[in-house]
Amino acid sequence: MASRAKVPASTRTPAKAPASARGRALADSPAVHAVTEYRIRLDGIRFRGHHGVSTSERALPQDFLVSLEALLPLGVLPSGDAIADVFNYDRLATLVVEEGTRQQCRLLETLAQRVITRVLADTPATKVSVAVTKSRPPTRSSVDSVTVELRATRG
Repeated sequence: MASRAKVPASTRTPAKAPASARGRALADSPAVHAVTEYRIRLDGIRFRGHHGVSTSERALPQDFLVSLEALLPLGVLPSGDAIADVFNYDRLATLVVEEGTRQQCRLLETLAQRVITRVLADTPATKVSVAVTKSRPPTRSSVDSVTVELRATRG
């Protein structure tokens, strides 16, 4: 039988506190890191629109998919946990759908610019990134989708 050597008390690893005690300590301690950016990203905003270069593309509604990211000023970051205090990201999705269905565009670039203009005009966002995806665009080669992404800064 092998004998166990005694480890001096000064070199032993202290026992961890139970998980519940560690959780309470984290919940009770003040935040260690200051928030430096407030971004909201919405992926998969869907709508049917009449966009495309040719008349036949614009004749029938097609599916479009938009991803949007907005950088917001820290002043709109809620200090509490109430939904009434947070920036309403449903509002962003609604703006995208309204712009996507309001007027026909020949180019995805035009549609993306319109979305950016609307977001910067109607929200406190300081930077906006918009990616507009069109499925099965009419091309000579087989292409599943095409995405145009634009970024803009207020001012």
